[in-house]
Amino acid sequence: MAHLFKLYFNSFKGLSTEVWWLALITLINRAGTMVIPFLSLYLTEELKFSLTDVGWVMSAFGLGSVAGSWLGGKLTDKLGAYKIMVFSLIASGILFVGIQYVADFFYLCLSIFILTTVADLFRPALFVALQSYSKPENKTRSVTLIRLAINLGFSAGPAIAGIIIVNAGYGGLFWVDGITCVLAGVLFLWLFNPKKSPVAKEAPVANRQSAYTDGKYLIFIVAILLFGLVFMQYFSTVPLYYKDGHHLTEFQIGLLFAGNGILIFLFEMPLVKWLESSKRSKFNLMIIGALMTGASFIILVMTDWSGVLIIGLFLMSFGEMIIFPFSNAFAMERSNLGNKGEYMALYMMAFSFAHIFSHNGGMQLIDNIGFDKTWLIISGLSLISVLLLLILKRATKKEKYENH
Repeated sequence: MAHLFKLYFNSFKGLSTEVWWLALITLINRAGTMVIPFLSLYLTEELKFSLTDVGWVMSAFGLGSVAGSWLGGKLTDKLGAYKIMVFSLIASGILFVGIQYVADFFYLCLSIFILTTVADLFRPALFVALQSYSKPENKTRSVTLIRLAINLGFSAGPAIAGIIIVNAGYGGLFWVDGITCVLAGVLFLWLFNPKKSPVAKEAPVANRQSAYTDGKYLIFIVAILLFGLVFMQYFSTVPLYYKDGHHLTEFQIGLLFAGNGILIFLFEMPLVKWLESSKRSKFNLMIIGALMTGASFIILVMTDWSGVLIIGLFLMSFGEMIIFPFSNAFAMERSNLGNKGEYMALYMMAFSFAHIFSHNGGMQLIDNIGFDKTWLIISGLSLISVLLLLILKRATKKEKYENH
């Protein structure tokens, strides 16, 4: 057991102090967005909105995420990551506090759009900053640490939010959300001295390649978008399948997803360290991750045995642990060819677009053709993603050969 603990903690070694601070700030920020899981409840119970109105508000949320990722990339390339991160953290905190006072449907949609846009300016800037503070050999593990912070924040946030709502109502939730975001911004200002920070000093580079003209990178983005459409079913249609298809209770569904969080916490960092040391290419690893996630849907069709749900979640969890760190690392590596913020923004936007279309698309498919046929279509999307990654793997090999 002591040896296992040593192996686990060794997987975190070698990361810079700044990366650990960025992970802490990300943890505070993600835990602070605890209002998000309860947004639909707040709209229906407190503001008495119809489900149709709630759908439009959530669409505004998704569109704001796309706009924020795109604008964050543009502004990061022009102004540098430091200024954008500080502005996003502090401004989104103020907006979180203010949004509780908006009750009109139209203005709430507009407010949610603005809030999400400002909050998601942070994401491309964060990964550009991460490049400045990570050693080349540690970039994938640095990304993994940030992912761990995001997952912990999302896990802790809703639990804390439930306590706040019971004791202080939704108003208290908005205040805590806002204050934690501002605190994360203040902590960032305090830890990353503008006079010493390489992120603050980083000057915009003129005449660098646009991510939108990098054909190979665009193939990668389409592959990631398709994977996002598959993966995000686990946040909408899959829980519905657990309940309606296998008659699981909310408690049992919660336990299943808690298992996903535990697996990620225990295994992702050691797994990434081991895979890096195995010298497998990022493309092969991304392909394995996409195949495992697609397989998690295929097996649901193969049997009515409820134990298959655990196997499916296990496959999805390990697929997620493999594809996310290495796809993010590839995006960071490729961004060195051009405008870093723009490259990272496109990567984030792929998931934002997936967020907009995956849930509604999955629901529509289930309503029209049922669960089993939907799972086959979803797994088919993962195979198309794999095919694009294979094409990209061959194209980049050719590119390296021509450059040498």
